Amino acid sequence: MATERVAVQVPVRPWFRDHCFNGKIIFAAVEAMHLLAQTAQAAHPGLNVRRMHQGRFPKFLEIPVEAADLDVLVELETEKNGGVHARLLTKIQLKTVTRMTNHCELSFASGGEHDRTEIEIWPPCSTAPRLTLSAAQVYRDLVPFGPAYQTLHDRLFLAVGSVWGTLRAPDLPSPGPNPIGSPFPLDGAMHAACVHGQRLVAFVPFPVGFATRTIHKPTRAGEFYRTHVRLQSQAADEVVYDLQIIDQTEQLRETITGLRMRDVSGGRIKPPAWMQRVSSEDNGEAE
Repeated sequence: MATERVAVQVPVRPWFRDHCFNGKIIFAAVEAMHLLAQTAQAAHPGLNVRRMHQGRFPKFLEIPVEAADLDVLVELETEKNGGVHARLLTKIQLKTVTRMTNHCELSFASGGEHDRTEIEIWPPCSTAPRLTLSAAQVYRDLVPFGPAYQTLHDRLFLAVGSVWGTLRAPDLPSPGPNPIGSPFPLDGAMHAACVHGQRLVAFVPFPVGFATRTIHKPTRAGEFYRTHVRLQSQAADEVVYDLQIIDQTEQLRETITGLRMRDVSGGRIKPPAWMQRVSSEDNGEAE
């Protein structure tokens, strides 16, 4: 299997600074996937970058406050089936060795691999929500990102095993070719999963990986979508979700299966007490 590394200089867009965690500016996972798709398709034009699997986000990529650019490496490994495994790396030169840090990795399908499975759009939840939150409250109390990444719109509806709401893709320019659409709707769908997870576990769950991501039709800046997120499993240290993003004509735009979410703060950041009270009220009940 052939492996190549491509040096990429990523301009730090003004809106990147709205994506913060624990007081640090973090290169968003959706932006990392976007960069990997752009770079992989440029190197392998026949690649199907709209089908991804085996996604992992091992370590945050911090953006220094005054940085104008990020110098990164994209490693592309050709797989036996014709797909490509891509990694987003940064390099630190120590006194005697060079250390590589992996921030995001996933596999893209070969050009001949297409999903022909008919996917059913999930119907609206059959039960009334147990909790309704405004988007303003979500971003004030539960997912404290700045305006550009406040993708959830209007209200978020939470039931015992699912969460649904509206997404707004901000009308921001895409840097370079855009093979997979706006990164913001998926980010907002993961915010919905994060909020739901805070009812279930004693930490704030952030995405650490996924089984599959399929972009059926790329989302676009300036448009509205809705998302429906379903809980698949939960444990003391992890919650796992599937999600769908649907447009206003009821067309499926994106799906993710096996979205794994864990504590990435080392136990320092916890859900607010009122979210845990909601969790205790739901305990033992099912939809």
